[in-house]
Amino acid sequence: MSEDELKALDKEVRKLKRIASEWASKMHDLVEDRLPAGYQEIPEMAQSTYAACQAWDEANKKLQAASSTPA
Repeated sequence: MSEDELKALDKEVRKLKRIASEWASKMHDLVEDRLPAGYQEIPEMAQSTYAACQAWDEANKKLQAASSTPA
């Protein structure tokens, strides 16, 4: 993987981490501010948060594997 490709992948990992953190923050707000009345929001929000974290994890593993591969 070229240096430019590694930089692009690193940028993507950082972006996906930010998105996952935003979903986690939304979950936190739900728990702190809207439960128990907002319980109907839990399944959709949990699925979105899980998907965002999974996307970050997959990209991060790809970055780690590429970073540890000798040039």
